[in-house]
Amino acid sequence: QVHVVESGGGLVQAGGSLRLSCIASGRFSDGPAMGWHRQTPGNQRELVASMSRLGRKDYSESVKGRFTISRDIAKSTIYLEMNNLTVEDTGVYYCNHTEGLFPWGQGTQVTVSS
Repeated sequence: QVHVVESGGGLVQAGGSLRLSCIASGRFSDGPAMGWHRQTPGNQRELVASMSRLGRKDYSESVKGRFTISRDIAKSTIYLEMNNLTVEDTGVYYCNHTEGLFPWGQGTQVTVSS
């Protein structure tokens, strides 16, 4: 079982950047497919960035070209670099297996002001 703790969110102006971090404990050394999921007000949780066990990266159309997912297996940490943020990126960001198989963490709030 993998447990995660997200951090790095905050308040930023449109056009700004943030870097989210997720420290995973448990079987992370096995390199499961992990991703960042975003929940915006009134909407279901959406997978916006993912990385497969072999390191393949995928992004939703809404963040492609602006967000970058990466990982440091030695530190059991997953990152999400977010650039050129827009108001529509506001939400709570969670890291989890790409299919949400692990217990959900608290998430980290990202608020983008216009």
